[in-house]
Amino acid sequence: MESEDEMQDAWAGTSDGEFVNEEEDEESDALASDDDNDESDYGFDYSNVDDLHPSSRLPQTNFTILSEKDIRQRQDEAVSTITNFLSISPADAGVLLRHFKWSVSKVNDEWFADEERVRASVGLLEKPATSKRQTQTEMTCEICFEVHPFEKMRAPRCGHYFCETCWTGYIHTAINDGPGCLTLRCADPSCGSAIGEDMVLSLVSTDDQQKYMRYLLRSYVEDNRKQVKWCPAPGCEYAVEFQPGVGSYDLVCKCGFNFCWNCREEAHRPVDCETVNKWILKNCAESENMNWILANSKPCPKCKRPIEKNQGCMHITCTPPCKFEFCWLCLGAWTDHGERTGGFYACNRYETAKQEGVYDEAERRREMAKNSLERYTHYYERWATNESSRAKALADLQDMQNVQIEKLSVTQCQPVSQLKFVTDAWLQIVECRRVLKWTYAYGYYLPENEHTKRQFFEYSQGEAEAGLERLHQCAEKDLLTFLGGTPTSSFNDFRTKLAGLTSVTKTYFENLVRALENNLSDVDIPKAAAKSSSSSKASGSSKGRGGRPKVGSSKSGGSSRSGEESTHWSCEHCTYANTTAASSIVCVICNHARS
Repeated sequence: MESEDEMQDAWAGTSDGEFVNEEEDEESDALASDDDNDESDYGFDYSNVDDLHPSSRLPQTNFTILSEKDIRQRQDEAVSTITNFLSISPADAGVLLRHFKWSVSKVNDEWFADEERVRASVGLLEKPATSKRQTQTEMTCEICFEVHPFEKMRAPRCGHYFCETCWTGYIHTAINDGPGCLTLRCADPSCGSAIGEDMVLSLVSTDDQQKYMRYLLRSYVEDNRKQVKWCPAPGCEYAVEFQPGVGSYDLVCKCGFNFCWNCREEAHRPVDCETVNKWILKNCAESENMNWILANSKPCPKCKRPIEKNQGCMHITCTPPCKFEFCWLCLGAWTDHGERTGGFYACNRYETAKQEGVYDEAERRREMAKNSLERYTHYYERWATNESSRAKALADLQDMQNVQIEKLSVTQCQPVSQLKFVTDAWLQIVECRRVLKWTYAYGYYLPENEHTKRQFFEYSQGEAEAGLERLHQCAEKDLLTFLGGTPTSSFNDFRTKLAGLTSVTKTYFENLVRALENNLSDVDIPKAAAKSSSSSKASGSSKGRGGRPKVGSSKSGGSSRSGEESTHWSCEHCTYANTTAASSIVCVICNHARS
C-alpha cells in the first residue's frame, strides 16, 4: 500500500478540474499511471494545506500568483537591470520603467533608438544644471517668497531651488491626489524635469512615504494589465500573471477565488464573457423591475400611480390623496358600474370592449411583459439556487477536510490517504454546481427559434443535472451511515459507488461543457447530412428521369449515405451525432450502446 506522502507526490502536479479534450486526458492519465492507476484524473495538491480549495482543480501552468513581495522583487530586479545596462542612477531607472510600463525590453529599445527623445519625454536631464546660487548662503524661495538658508533649499536636476517646506507641501498634495505622483514634475510651471523617488521619500512624512510606495507597487500591475492583473476578490492582495494562448481563461488565486482572466468576473466556463456580462447587467438592471410593474400592476386612471391587485373584487380605491374609485378590469369610474355591469367580481363592459379590440394593445404589452418576466424568473431562480447549493457544498467540503475525514478514518479504520475518493467527490460537486449555474445563463440567451439546439441543450443539461444530484445525494446522505458506529463491510461497496458516480458525473459535465463551448455545433451535423442525402436522392431521380438506368443513381445515393455513416452515427436515445473517430460503439453523451 502506498504511503500518504507518496500519494501526495503522485497527485501534486496533476490537472484538477478543467474540462479538457480527450487527448489531454490521455496524456494526463499516462503521466499519473506510474504512481497510481486506480485514482481518477481529478487530483489535488496536498503540499500546502492552506491552499486547499476546489477552485485549485484548474490547471495552473498558464498563470503565476504574485504576492506583494514578489512584485517588489521584480521591480527591484528591473531597476537593477536598467541601472547596470544604461549606466544611470536607480532613481532615473525607476522614472524610465514607470514611463514604459515596467517593460525592460521597451526601455532598452526606445533608449538606444533615440536617447535624447526619451530623455525629453520622461524629463531626465543628461547633465545636472549648474547654478551660481550654490555659492550663496541664503536664498529666496520663489513659491513662498521667504528667505531661507541654502541648506534648507532643494532642487531636482533642473536647478530650480525651492524651500523644503514648499517642496514637502507640493509632493504631499500630489500623493493625496493619487497615483499621478509617480510621474511628478518640477514645481516650476515652465519646467518638465522629473522628480525621482529618492527626492520624494526624503521630503515627505512616513504616512506619505507609505502611500507613495503603495502606488509604486501597484503601478507594476495596473500599468501592465495585458499580462498582470489583481485578483478581484475583496481584500485580496495577490496579483496574477497570465500567459495567453495556454489553457482557458479560468484562473484560481491563492486566496481561493476562482475568476476569469478576460473579464475578471467569477469563473464562468463554458459561458463566454459577453453572455456573462449581459446576464449580470440584466440581474442588476431596473428593466426587470419595470417588467414586473407592467406585468403585475395597472396605473390609476386619475393619478397614474401603479397599483397591484393581489386579492378581492374588481372595485379598486386609489390611496390618498387621490382616492379615485375605478374598475380593475376596464379602468372605468366605479360610479358607472354596478349589478348591470356584472357586479363586484366581473365587468361586462370590459369583455365588450375587449371583443371590439379596445384593450388589445395594452393587454398584449402586459402579456408580453408577463411572459418575459416569467421566463427570466425561471432561469434566474435556478441560477441562484445552484449558486447557493455550491456555497453549501463548499462549506461541506471544508468541514469534510477539517473534521469529518479524520472521523471517518477512525470509524472505518482506513488511512486518510485511502479516503481521498470522498474529497474528490465533493470537489466534483462544487465544480459541477458552478458549471450548472452558468448553463442557465446560456439557456436564457439561446435563441427561441433554434428548437433543435434548445432540445439538445435541455437534454444534455438535464442528464448532467440528474447525474450531479445522484452524486450529491450519495456524498451527503449515504456517507452519514459510515461516520458513526463500527467499521462495516459495506464501506468498500460505498467506495465503489461514490467513485463511480464521480467519474460518470465528470463525463456528463465534460460533454456538456464541450458542447456549449462549441455552441452546440454538433446539432447541425445531422442537418447537413440530411441535406446532402436529399440532394443525392434528387440528383439520382433526375438522372433516372433523363433515361439513364435508375440502378446507377441508386448506387450513387447509396455510396453517399455509406460515406456519411462511416464518419457519423446518430444515437437513438439522445439523437447526438457521434463521430466514429471518437466512438463507434457507445454514445459519448448518454453512454448508450449503438443499436
